Amino acid sequence: MSAHLPDERLLTGRFVCLEPLSHAHLPELHRAIAHPAVFAGGFAGGPHGLPADLDEFVAFASKYYRWDALPFAVRVVSGPHAGDLVGTSTLGDIDLPNESLHLGWTAYAPQVWGSAVNPETKLLMLGAAFAHGFGRVKIQADVLNSRSRAAILGIGAQFEGIHRRVQRRADGSWRDTAVYSVLADEWPVVQAGLQKRLDGFGGQPVAYRDPRATRPRVTPS
Repeated sequence: MSAHLPDERLLTGRFVCLEPLSHAHLPELHRAIAHPAVFAGGFAGGPHGLPADLDEFVAFASKYYRWDALPFAVRVVSGPHAGDLVGTSTLGDIDLPNESLHLGWTAYAPQVWGSAVNPETKLLMLGAAFAHGFGRVKIQADVLNSRSRAAILGIGAQFEGIHRRVQRRADGSWRDTAVYSVLADEWPVVQAGLQKRLDGFGGQPVAYRDPRATRPRVTPS
């Protein structure tokens, strides 16, 4: 089956739904992810890339996100936090002839770290990619971002290696990038693992953690 673009429609699961990200979402997204702990591990250039206010965040987001690809806003669907926008993720770098794309530009509010949000978001997005004929989905992170790297391995992606000195961080240092992937042949096992993780949350809605318990990780410059 030749790869073709997933339809831009709602992707809905038990815990979250994904809707096409638009500029109208940016004030909500700012409230969710403009947090030192989100940028501390290397997201969007690292701690020095954290926008100071909403206006700076809008300017940052307008350049950072792949608006010509398939960016999504992630919302909680049930419980006391139903309707909250808690993060974003994108299917980008879409290469139809080679049936590959990149699942990235991902960030979540610290309140939902360790919850069902990330595994179900990955389940929905990977499922959409493989259902539309893609054979390889790349996922990557700053080599210093231990939280993201653990989360990528936790969904069952395979480590491919380190791309060295690929781009500058916001503080001017050079970033090495850890690259992972999931192939179409691996998807049934990865899918089953994600489903098992989600089953572990039972029928309970997404529970928020206390953001005051979240401390930025200090990483070398």
